[in-house]
Formats: sequence, C-alpha cells, structure tokens
Amino acid sequence: MEQAVGLVETPQWNVPPVPATGVRAEAARLADAARRIIERLARADLAETDLAGAARQLEEAAEFLESRGAERRYWGFGEAANAGDTHAFFDRSPIIGSANPLAVPITMTIDDDAVVGHVTFGAAYEGPPGCVHGGFLAASFDEVLGMAQSLGGNPGMTGTLTVRYRNPTPLHQELRFVGRLDRVEGRKIFTTGTCHAGGQLTAEAEGIFISVDFERFLESRG
Repeated sequence: MEQAVGLVETPQWNVPPVPATGVRAEAARLADAARRIIERLARADLAETDLAGAARQLEEAAEFLESRGAERRYWGFGEAANAGDTHAFFDRSPIIGSANPLAVPITMTIDDDAVVGHVTFGAAYEGPPGCVHGGFLAASFDEVLGMAQSLGGNPGMTGTLTVRYRNPTPLHQELRFVGRLDRVEGRKIFTTGTCHAGGQLTAEAEGIFISVDFERFLESRG
C-alpha cells in the first residue's frame, strides 16, 4: 500500500564541517595527502629509481601508522543515511568521508525536498578514456539516494539500485547529483536521482530501500 510521503526535518544529515584543529582536522589532512598520492600514482610515468624512492617513503609511513593506536571499534553503519554518530560516519564513509582516502569525497546538502551532491572525479576514477568509471557513479548514487530516503524518517538499506548511463561522465569537471524521495510502499522506500555535468544529463538512477530495525542489525553484528 502506497503511503503519502512526508519529509522529516533532519538537519543532522547535512554533513558537519571539518574543524580547523583537532583529531578530525588532522585525520582529514592525512586523508587529503593520501588522495594526492593516489591521484598522482594514477597519472605518473616515473623512472624506476623514483618509483623505488616513493615506495620506500610510503612503506615508512605505513609502518608508522601500523605502530600507532588501536584498531577503530565498530561504530555501526558506514552509510550516511543510517548513521548514528554523524561525525564518525560522515568522516569514515568510503563515498563522502573526509577522513577516508578512498572517498573523493562528495559534498552533500539538503535543499528543500532534495539531496544535492557535488563532486569532481580525478584520474584515479577513470573508466573509459577521460570519463568516470560507471561503478563509481553507481556508488555515488547509492550514497545520494541513501541520504534522500532517510528524509522520510524511517530509513532502510539498499534493496535494488538501477543506473541508466545517458552520456559519458567527464573526469576533472564538477558533477551535480540530485536525489529525491519518491514514495513509500510498506517497507519499500522509492527514490530517484540524476547526475549532471554542466547542463548535460550523464546518468540517472532509481533506488528501492528496505526499512529495517537498525538496533537489531547492530545487535547481530556484536
């Protein structure tokens, strides 16, 4: 049975800014440095001696990090829509996390009834020549639509995600994702989204999320 869609006031899903100082600031700084390395490695044509020198320095950095601190405890969900401690999850997300070097990251805000994300993919995310790999676009839609479905107040987890690639999506150009909550039918939450590069539609998506009891999910993880 289809339910009327009513958006819930959820200002906590606006990604909190990284402070200028402190642990979060330094974690984001470290991740930014790692992103620079990843981007450079994706484009670099270096001599053997340069590769060896860089490898030694990175090995030293890896050993330093491995010798410091304890393993991060399991905080819960790495997806923005299902986060509990928003600072922790937004920072650690593999899609939008400021402290996760795997993330580009996407910056997301809530604008009226939509979630809007902005991102520029570099060479490390290349699929077809000069274009973003479709898998990274799909992951981005999953995150944007995941935040959009949370606006109904009863968030769930991804059931299905359908992406239609309309035009090549360029690297090194700002992209704009928009996700919206469409309707709710029982436990199913329906969402839609688009991706534009400038004025051109490059991809669109539909996602169905299934509402779950996250407390029981966490208990099952131990």
